[in-house]
Amino acid sequence: MTRVRRILAALLLAPVLTGCFASDGGSTDDANSGSRLRVALAFPPAENLSPYGADATILSRLGVTEGLTALDANGSAAPALAASWKQENDRTWLFTLREATFQDGTDVTPSAVAEALTRATEAKPAPAALSGVTLTAKAAGSTGVRITTEDPDPVLPLRLSSPSLAVLSPKAYDGKDRVDPVGTATGPFQLTEVTGSTAATLDRFDDYWGSRAQSSGIDVKFIADGTARTSALRTGEVDLAEAIPVSQAATLDEDTREATATARTTSLQLNAASGAFKDARLRAAAREAIDTSALADGVYEGYADAGAGIYGPAVTWAEGKRTQPAGRAKAAAPDGASITIATYDNRPELPEVAQVLKQQLEKAGFKVRLEVREYSRMESDALDGKFDAVVVARNTLVDTGDPVAVLAGDYTCDGGYNIAQLCDKGVDAAVAKAEGTADTEERQDAAMAAEAAILGTDAVVPLVHQQIITGVATSVSGALLDPYERTLVSTGTRR
Repeated sequence: MTRVRRILAALLLAPVLTGCFASDGGSTDDANSGSRLRVALAFPPAENLSPYGADATILSRLGVTEGLTALDANGSAAPALAASWKQENDRTWLFTLREATFQDGTDVTPSAVAEALTRATEAKPAPAALSGVTLTAKAAGSTGVRITTEDPDPVLPLRLSSPSLAVLSPKAYDGKDRVDPVGTATGPFQLTEVTGSTAATLDRFDDYWGSRAQSSGIDVKFIADGTARTSALRTGEVDLAEAIPVSQAATLDEDTREATATARTTSLQLNAASGAFKDARLRAAAREAIDTSALADGVYEGYADAGAGIYGPAVTWAEGKRTQPAGRAKAAAPDGASITIATYDNRPELPEVAQVLKQQLEKAGFKVRLEVREYSRMESDALDGKFDAVVVARNTLVDTGDPVAVLAGDYTCDGGYNIAQLCDKGVDAAVAKAEGTADTEERQDAAMAAEAAILGTDAVVPLVHQQIITGVATSVSGALLDPYERTLVSTGTRR
C-alpha cells in the first residue's frame, strides 16, 4: 500500500474529528486511562489562541475544537457537531445537531451554535473561511440550526469544516477583547493551561460525544527552532514532533520520520500595493529571475516539487486543468531597486529559501535585504504590507477544504490573508465566478481560471510544493499524518 493510501485509510478509519493532546496532572482513574503524550509544535500561538486566525489550526490539531462539519479523507464535508444537513434552497441550509456537551458542562444547543457562528461573522479581520461570504445563523427548533447566506454558497457544508469556524460555548465570548477556548470547546481534549507561547496542557474530555480518547492527556511544547524540535524527539523528550526540517531528517532513524504529501505551497508574495513591486514590470522581473528547481532539489533535498501554481500535486485534479497565465507585464530591468524580503523561521527551510532568492534576485539586479522573525512577530506586519516580499508556506486547503477559499482569502481586495496586498478587478471577478459555481467539475475549472488570473499579476511566485516530515517515536501508535494538516493526534493515538 502506498504512503498516501495508508494516510487516507488511517483518516477514514479515525473518528471524524479527532484530537489531540491532553493532560491530567499524571493521575489515572483506571487501568485503561492511557499515558500522556508529549508533543512539539512548530508554531507558538500568534493571536492568543483566537479561533479566527492562524491559531485555529493549533486548536484543531490538538483536538480541542470542532465545527458543525469536518473534512474527511477525500476532501468532502463529513458530520461533526452536525449529524446531518439538507439544503432548503440555494441560500439556506438546515443542520441537525447531535447530542453533545461543551467542556464547561453545558449542552450544545442550537442557540449556542448560532451565537458562535454569529461571533465568527463579526470577527475583525474576518476568518479566511468567510472571505467574501455573508451568512446568518439562527436556532431552528430543539435540534436545528438554519444558516442563510446572502448569495448562493454551494460549498457551505465544506466551508463550515474550517478550524476558524469552531463552535465554542457562550462562556468563551464573555471577554471583551478575546475569545477564550480554554475549557469551552467540544473536542476530545480540553485546554486546561496555556503558558504564554511556550507550552500548553490538555486533559482528556471524558464527556466527549465520540469515542473516549486512549491517551489521558498531552503536554505540548511550542518549539519554533526546527533543530531543537528534532533533538527533542531524538532524545526522547517528546513523542511527536511536527515539521521536522529537511536538514535534520537524516539525524532521525528511518522508522521515526514520516514524509507526507500535502497541499502546502511555499511562495513568494510580492507587495503589489506599495514599494518596488507596485510596478508590475518589476514583479515580472523577479519571477523571471527565480529558479524554482534549485529550491526543490537543493533546499528541500527532494522533499518538494518545483512550483507549478498555487495548487500543487496533492490537489490531484489541478494539473490537468491548469492554464497559462495571460496578461503578464513585460519585465523591466531592476536597476538596483531596493527590496526587503521577510520570512519566518518556524519552518526552518524558509530562511534558506529566502537566502537563495536573495542571491538569485541580486544577480538579476535587485538590491535585497532579508528579515527573518518568528511567525507570531511577523504576521501583523506582513498583513499590513510593511515588506516588499514575503516567503510564506500556505496550505491551500486548510481554511475550508474548498480550493476556491484560499484564492478569496489571499488574493482578493477584501481577502483577510492578503499578504500580496493584491486588489485587481479581473482577479476579483474570476474568484467570484468560481465561488458561485456549484457543480464540482465546473468549480474546479473556474478555480484554475482564477489561479491563472492571479498568476498573471505576478503578485505571487509559486516556489515549491512541500512534503511535511513528522517525527513519530516508535512507541506511538495511531498518529494522524494528515495531508490537510488539520489533525495530528486522534482519539486512538497513544503510547
